[in-house]
Amino acid sequence: MASRLVYVMDPMCSWCWGFAPVLEALLEQAARAEVSMHLVVGGLRQEYALLDAAGRERTLGYWRTVQEMTGQAFDMEQGLPAGFVYDTEPACRAVVVARETDAESAWPLARRIHQAFYCEGQDVARPAVLVELARQTGLDARVFARRFDSPLMREATRDEILWTRNLGLSGFPTLLAERNGLLSLLTNGYQSLDRLAPLLGRWLEQQAHD
Repeated sequence: MASRLVYVMDPMCSWCWGFAPVLEALLEQAARAEVSMHLVVGGLRQEYALLDAAGRERTLGYWRTVQEMTGQAFDMEQGLPAGFVYDTEPACRAVVVARETDAESAWPLARRIHQAFYCEGQDVARPAVLVELARQTGLDARVFARRFDSPLMREATRDEILWTRNLGLSGFPTLLAERNGLLSLLTNGYQSLDRLAPLLGRWLEQQAHD
């Protein structure tokens, strides 16, 4: 198996949104060594009740912390709109569908979901919203919608979330480096580019000498 980075995330995870610029810089670093990324979804939350006022304020508190630490933008006024149910499975499934349809579209869609959720106040747990975001990233909306509703993609998403949980990760984002089927942990949780770029550099240098 070729070496690659494995990024374990959830498109509705605020720390993953905060980590997005760091990840993109690391991907550029890896690309210079011809190392690509495989994106894996983690299934952050699966709730069925409407988010109440207390839950909204608690979640906005998390957003404020991420904003202060990472500098990423958040729309605190429009975020978490009325009627919102914090179920990340649909957004995770959307990324799986994108990856299985066109591997190169998985990260652009995940990032577009991040942006829609955190900066535009969109309810990205709604399938219709996800179909439109997929269209905006260049995917065929009708094909995407059909695959999104398929039992095959639902099962694939469940299996992927289970695989992630079986890794024993304590949270997202998590970035792994894989070589010959062996996984090395670069980070479990947000870290800055200044901390991670040297770690990735050493791993890439070792790969060059193997």
